Amino acid sequence: MTILGNAAAGLAGLAAWARPALRGRWLWILTAAAEAALLVQVTVGAVLLSDERYEDVDRIHPFYGLVAVATVMVAYSSRESMRGRLEVFYGFVGLFLMGLAIRAVVELS
Repeated sequence: MTILGNAAAGLAGLAAWARPALRGRWLWILTAAAEAALLVQVTVGAVLLSDERYEDVDRIHPFYGLVAVATVMVAYSSRESMRGRLEVFYGFVGLFLMGLAIRAVVELS
């Protein structure tokens, strides 16, 4: 869900930047839903990692979750300085989060 959601939000953001007719509330709902799904997944991962039964987890995987949460926080705090370019900014953020999620899944294999 996280990979597909952020891919959709990223591509939608870039499309809305290129074609202003595509801009609207739907884009921000999609982006918020994708980022919320990511935050839920990272939270569940952190809770599972705190369980003593999962001690042999590779430590790079939680690092990707930390980077993803930091990315969402920095993107949210930077939105005022990106006025006029929010669609392209959140488009690239969505694609970056998608890539980060793919990388985290590949690390598990």
